[in-house]
Formats: sequence, C-alpha cells, structure tokens
Amino acid sequence: MPARSVFCSAIPVLPALEISRSVTFYEQQLGFTKKFEFDDYAGLTRDGIELHLWLCENRQISENTSCRINVKNIERLYEEYQRVDVIHPNGKLEQKAWGLKEFVILDLNGNAIHFAEPVD
Repeated sequence: MPARSVFCSAIPVLPALEISRSVTFYEQQLGFTKKFEFDDYAGLTRDGIELHLWLCENRQISENTSCRINVKNIERLYEEYQRVDVIHPNGKLEQKAWGLKEFVILDLNGNAIHFAEPVD
C-alpha cells in the first residue's frame, strides 16, 4: 500500500487590484522578493515563505481577506513595518490570550496580514 499523502506547505493567495503596483509594494514596503509576475498573477518570497497575488478588480474582496505568517523576532519586524506605516490601526503588537504575540498590517489592496510568534 502506498504511503499516505503529507501536506508540505501552504501558500497564501491574496487578491490584488493591480498586480504590478502590488508587487512593488510588497518589495519596497514589506521586504519581499519577486519570484515571478504575470498580468494577472504573481509570486513573492521572504525568508523561505511564499505569498501569491491574483488579479481581482473588486476591492470589497481584498478588504475582507487575510492570512497569518508565523515569524521569529516579531518585535524587529514590527519596528520595520512601523517605519513604512503599514500597521493596521487596530493591529498593534500585543500578546494575545491564545499564546501569541501578534500584529496586523494592511497592504495597499486592503488585505490584512497577521504576523505572529509564540510566547515562551
């Protein structure tokens, strides 16, 4: 009998109103590197994680989309993103009851990206 399937990774796929402009934002504001870019789809990486963008002309969709990225040294990342003014107004760095330090940013499309690190 063959071995069972194993999940290997997950890649968030976020809606983007304009692919090229969004790729530039992720590179210049969030420190990602472009992996590939087409008119209607793009992929970016940072520190071994991957994130994709798909063309979506409905801002209401992107403003109701989110994902979580687990990180190490969250305080440093929070400071980095404070400097470029992308922290969500209600997403300041906090320790949560569920055992994580986390904060939230908004990209230029309105997507909420949650960054989290377990509390020791």
